[in-house]
Amino acid sequence: MVNHLIAPYGGTLVNLIDPERRDALKQEALGLPSLDIDWRQQCELEMLMTGAYSPLTGFMTRAQCERIEAEQKLDDGTFWPLPVTLASRQKTAADLKPGDRVALRDGEGYMLAVLAVSDVWQSGDCWHLGGAVEGAALPPHPDFVSLRATPAELRAVLARRGWRRVVAWQARQPMHRAQYEFCLKSAIDNEANLLLHPQVGGDITDAPGYFGLVRSFLAIRERFPAATTQLSLLPAPPREASAGALLLRAIVARNYGCGLLIAGGEHEPNGGNCRRGEDLARAHADLPVAELAAKIGVKLIAYPRMVYVDDRAEYLPESEAPEGARLLTLSGEEFQRRMRAGLRIPDWYSFPEVLAELHRQSPPRERQGFTVFFTGLSGAGKSTLARALAARLMEMGGRCVTLLDGDIVRRHLSSELGFSKAHRDINVRRIGFVASEITKNRGIAICAPIAPYRQTRRDVRTMIEAVGGFVEIHVATPIETCESRDRKGLYAKARAGLIPEFTGVSDPYEVPEKPELAIDTTHLGIDEAVQQILLKLEHEGYLR
Repeated sequence: MVNHLIAPYGGTLVNLIDPERRDALKQEALGLPSLDIDWRQQCELEMLMTGAYSPLTGFMTRAQCERIEAEQKLDDGTFWPLPVTLASRQKTAADLKPGDRVALRDGEGYMLAVLAVSDVWQSGDCWHLGGAVEGAALPPHPDFVSLRATPAELRAVLARRGWRRVVAWQARQPMHRAQYEFCLKSAIDNEANLLLHPQVGGDITDAPGYFGLVRSFLAIRERFPAATTQLSLLPAPPREASAGALLLRAIVARNYGCGLLIAGGEHEPNGGNCRRGEDLARAHADLPVAELAAKIGVKLIAYPRMVYVDDRAEYLPESEAPEGARLLTLSGEEFQRRMRAGLRIPDWYSFPEVLAELHRQSPPRERQGFTVFFTGLSGAGKSTLARALAARLMEMGGRCVTLLDGDIVRRHLSSELGFSKAHRDINVRRIGFVASEITKNRGIAICAPIAPYRQTRRDVRTMIEAVGGFVEIHVATPIETCESRDRKGLYAKARAGLIPEFTGVSDPYEVPEKPELAIDTTHLGIDEAVQQILLKLEHEGYLR
């Protein structure tokens, strides 16, 4: 069969997994030091091993990274837009030196590859490793197995279907009607077939959001012509939007057999309108994106500002809309607001089957899980408020409520920990992890630790907001009041030097910067305080 697809970047599709070497590598790895790599690093490794990053055969050295930054060139002069490195904070990485070999494993110890280290350097608190990679196995993916194709596998599928020109749509966000119509038009105008290639680098525990993305693409795929459309998943790690990232996507598209790539079309991170392809180019005047993409061998199709022309019941680029026509738009921020509130999304904006999948993944706030995180000094009233709030929410019914009070957690989850700064930090992070699991599964977690350190609270917030809602309540009762309530005499012992590192006396309490609510219980009754919290939860949309 003659293959008319565009050739891989650099001429040859790299494959770093040699089946005949697999057993020998695994045996060798038993005597090698090991590095456990997280899911983002596993994504990069998979892109290397499958040839998605052809012609790369390993992670870049420091000199290669510096050349990329200065000249955007590999050692042989081939254009390359961004460094591809392996960074680690593990002590094992710091102990490695050029000439060493190290086994790269996932979090469960599964051996993926061996890195022949040719360079080691430090940047901040990370150690960077460069060198050639020998693959043993791809990271295991138990989900959507039939949709995962390597560049070689996908090229074979496209060749069997007789495709020659292919336009790629790579996205990290669901496709709505504007993107759907633009992709169809782009394929038709360029006499090309269409590859729906959503970027699904993620992990089922750390970054599960991609499940909803894939299900939304499975839903919308049925609206495309089956004979001219292919759906496959791209295990690329997330990157910040930039000209360099776009050009790397162009290389990846070419290695998968696509000579055209749609640039733009996704909402800005701040919820604004869709990012336009020409905006990416203009934002980097020193880097002529379209020219460099042409040098890569890929034509960029810039996504324009799309508007819905009500008179014609279709989407058009704003520049092509008839003068005087009624134009409709919906910003990403407004779309997200309506999704959170469970409000109607106009039919002209999206398809019902796509919205159904998005609601399954991210239901309206009144059906989302959330965490109420009390923080404050010992004796401020955190535990009393937490128990009262839990009781009221249980009384209301409709949602599972879990109380993670400081003493309860100390007894059942952190009994081996002391009260040093390090141990208190570990305790709060454990509480945050448990709360995030409860939140992720649509429950309500109520936490009441002292949590004196600002950075730890920030980290807990970040962990929980990735899977649901987070409401921080600073129980801002003054230390004088807390001390007067001290039935256990802890403050007195701390002031006498009998309790070291006691929060508020010999160890600082870092006041929250922007809590959702601050409550001083000095002259406020429990019922009044709980009512304030319930009103706040209602205002934020978590209760109805």
